Amino acid sequence: MINKQRLIDEFIELVKIDSPSAKEGKVAKALVEKLEAIGCEVCIDEAGTKVGGETGNVIAKLKGNREGKTILFSSHMDTVSPGEGIKPIIDEATGIIKSDGTTVLGSDDKAGIAAILEALRVIQENNIDHADIEVVFSIWEEGGLFGAQYLDYSKVSPDFAFVLDSGGSPGEIITKAPAQDKIEITIKGKPAHAGLQPENGVSAIMVASKAIENMKLLRIDEETTANIGIVNGGIATNIVMPELEIVAEARSLEVGKLEAQTNHMVEEFKKAGEAMGAEVTAKVTRCYAPFKMDDNEEIVELAKKAFSNLGIEAYTAATGGGSDTNVLNGNGVKAVNLGIGMKNAHTLEEYIAIEDIINSSRAVLEIIKEA
Repeated sequence: MINKQRLIDEFIELVKIDSPSAKEGKVAKALVEKLEAIGCEVCIDEAGTKVGGETGNVIAKLKGNREGKTILFSSHMDTVSPGEGIKPIIDEATGIIKSDGTTVLGSDDKAGIAAILEALRVIQENNIDHADIEVVFSIWEEGGLFGAQYLDYSKVSPDFAFVLDSGGSPGEIITKAPAQDKIEITIKGKPAHAGLQPENGVSAIMVASKAIENMKLLRIDEETTANIGIVNGGIATNIVMPELEIVAEARSLEVGKLEAQTNHMVEEFKKAGEAMGAEVTAKVTRCYAPFKMDDNEEIVELAKKAFSNLGIEAYTAATGGGSDTNVLNGNGVKAVNLGIGMKNAHTLEEYIAIEDIINSSRAVLEIIKEA
């Protein structure tokens, strides 16, 4: 029932519309028109004004004609950089779609959007009975999950939500994802002439080095990771570095472990500062909460049944990354993330198999039928 050529053509159309984070206006306009043509009630919320973007989240509803679970499907509109001027290439020999190598492809997450749109069209064209269906195409997922955080939750009321935004092939059901803390550290030392009187200075970079040397980082255990991501400081080579700013992160599936790791990192910076005579300030922000779903929960069983109907092996998995799924769950919407097959996302080597886009759309359609 899925129209393969139409689906692929629409995916190609969507990735050619520039939509870096905070600049999703053009693709949002196109999606509003597409959803209205399908027969959905569509609106755009105020998330964009709250985070400084061109547009808000696109929210749509397709009224049902029978009783059943209200299902929400979601994908994000933005792409990472370099994601402007994308030139998609269909490789017939391998059955994949890739970029020309100068940009990302944007299958993260426009493959999810295309899959949802095609399933809705098939529902309407074939007069398939269905309960209420809701759709959220979010802004600024990359680098902050801001669209989901500022989503107008009064405009959606699903029983379950399925986010199409994981790199596994169709059949993957992400039921566990970590919480994340953003850790911002400022180290204030003391400047001095590095050639004449270096002993009179307090080097902020040396304080940071001492702290990091004593820190547990990268893979902490199977549920916990930590990383120093950004380091900014220094004025000139002949000045003992007086100030340094560091941005780090910690993630864990267990909140207790996350708090322990975050506290450990902050304490190491403070201990090093105290030992070397520097002032250390720390700001910790909980970016999003974790979510955990049992394999026997109804939402998981629904996805498994849909994949089974299609002859696709379903499996549950945990991920080390965050997504809109975390934020939805944190706002009381029971949600899982589904694999859609995007590979090497966030790189110039990103690609997706045509078969995976088709199977993702088939899965959306089957979930609607089963709901």
